Amino acid sequence: MFSGIVADVGTLVSAQDRDGGLRLCVATKKLGMDDVKLGDSIAVNGVCLTVVALRDESFTVDVSRETLACTVGLERAGARVNLEKALRLSDRLGGHLVSGHVDGVGEVVQFNDLGESWLLAVRAPQALAKYIAVKGSITINGVSLTVNHVAGCEFAVNLIPHTLAVTTLNELKVGAKLNLEIDLIARYIERMQSGA
Repeated sequence: MFSGIVADVGTLVSAQDRDGGLRLCVATKKLGMDDVKLGDSIAVNGVCLTVVALRDESFTVDVSRETLACTVGLERAGARVNLEKALRLSDRLGGHLVSGHVDGVGEVVQFNDLGESWLLAVRAPQALAKYIAVKGSITINGVSLTVNHVAGCEFAVNLIPHTLAVTTLNELKVGAKLNLEIDLIARYIERMQSGA
């Protein structure tokens, strides 16, 4: 589990093909690798991945074909990525509960400077739209955000200067693809209501 509070922006140093999947080496300066061990989970752009090798300022993860088929932003060496280590039970939960299991890929439809913040409007896949609610939580590329507006498949969030300074969201442009994870609670409520 994660909180959606990004700890560092890392760089994909390499992305090596592994039978259709990828082995990624990710460099980080601020994540703090001293307490990370093999088998630990790290969210990379909102995708929960397992550490298979470690160095002082980098770690290596394997990404399956399945994960690559339902996410974006993990395939290009040199790309900057949002990073977060898995939560410990004693950690503060500053964002919301995030599993690191991406539900779908959205697209930026608007990214405007409002002065004190930026408006980010995203088109979600139709299958996810019913889970997105005003004042609910959503994770975009691993960042926990609050939904401020919903209209059909489109929703909007506001990004404060701090969020833009410590994540990769400041690099977005209209048409950019994004990893989306809906709020866990919405999934469980639907399951309970379905009676299945």
